[in-house]
Amino acid sequence: MKIATKFIHAGAEPDPSTGAIMTPIYQTSTYVQEAPGVNKGFEYARSQNPTRKALEEAYAQIENGKYGLAFSSGVAATDAVIKLLEPGDEIIAANDMYGGTYRLFTKIFEKFGLKFHYVNMQDTNNIKALINAKTKLIWTETPTNPLMNIVDITAVATIAKTNNILLCVDNTFASPYLQNPLDLGADIVMHSATKYLGGHSDVIQGCLVMNDAALREKLYFIQKSCGAVPGPMDCFLVLRGIKTLHVRMQRHCENGKKIAHFLRNHPKVKTVYWCGFEDHPGYAIAKKQMRDFGGMMSFELKNDNAEEVKRVLSATHLFSLAESLGGVESLINHPATMTHASIPREERIKNGLNDGLIRLSVGIEDADDLIDDLNNALG
Repeated sequence: MKIATKFIHAGAEPDPSTGAIMTPIYQTSTYVQEAPGVNKGFEYARSQNPTRKALEEAYAQIENGKYGLAFSSGVAATDAVIKLLEPGDEIIAANDMYGGTYRLFTKIFEKFGLKFHYVNMQDTNNIKALINAKTKLIWTETPTNPLMNIVDITAVATIAKTNNILLCVDNTFASPYLQNPLDLGADIVMHSATKYLGGHSDVIQGCLVMNDAALREKLYFIQKSCGAVPGPMDCFLVLRGIKTLHVRMQRHCENGKKIAHFLRNHPKVKTVYWCGFEDHPGYAIAKKQMRDFGGMMSFELKNDNAEEVKRVLSATHLFSLAESLGGVESLINHPATMTHASIPREERIKNGLNDGLIRLSVGIEDADDLIDDLNNALG
């Protein structure tokens, strides 16, 4: 099945009672049972819900996996993966990743006896150097947030399998339209479905996809026991969003390419971070493991003093200054004070995330209008 057809039909079956082509919103907390322990597969909505079940099947299908699980947010999905581990276990994580993930690891899980190592994963030797008998998980994202670094998923998966370590890939920036980490050897794929999968800035949700049945049962137990599940309305919204993922991503990619080249040629811009440039250090790997290069990018100004950066951030009209990404509308963001503020400044600077960095989530508006907006803001 071609990818566009898959996205439209993933998880979709006509409602058996009415024939409705769209999955109904089963807004219920419990289900009547024929006798104690005798039911139609549903007992209590924290355990399962028909709308969520359809979405979880869709998640699996669009990531070429066997099993999908839906969570109340991307952070909740990440939280479930870490709960697979035990005190004393060690995790190797990318040093350039979403600030909320870093906050979860350092502020919540470190105090429960887990040890995290943060490394530059563009050089896989950095990963190998940290592996020991206690290493149980490698956590990465690619492209990375917000510096757009590329990690070779196949190479990292080979290391993980050789050492019997789980590999989880945060695929939020790429989406299943651009990249499928399970096909490249990952054990688990995580998405903040709030972003491209939902696509309309109107829902908070996360998901995990995997192929291993035993791993699915462990994660389902955590999902059910800890209760970070999405409601049926949120599941419906993401199901609807997935149906247009391919057409949205095509426009995100087209617009992203135009804007990345515009910024690179602008006299007031010093550096543009976008993995579609042929001289990007990870370009060859990105071209190999991705179908296109997406609409996420970051850039730095030549005059990167705080006042000028603040002025540019506040001067756009079509690019809204806001957290998040992946919606149909374009967003502009200041990672140092917004999405990555929870990372200590010295750590951010060491990893290349400077105070003047500006991140863009390029939407699906007309690219010429977006370029005019940025040009006016840059002055």
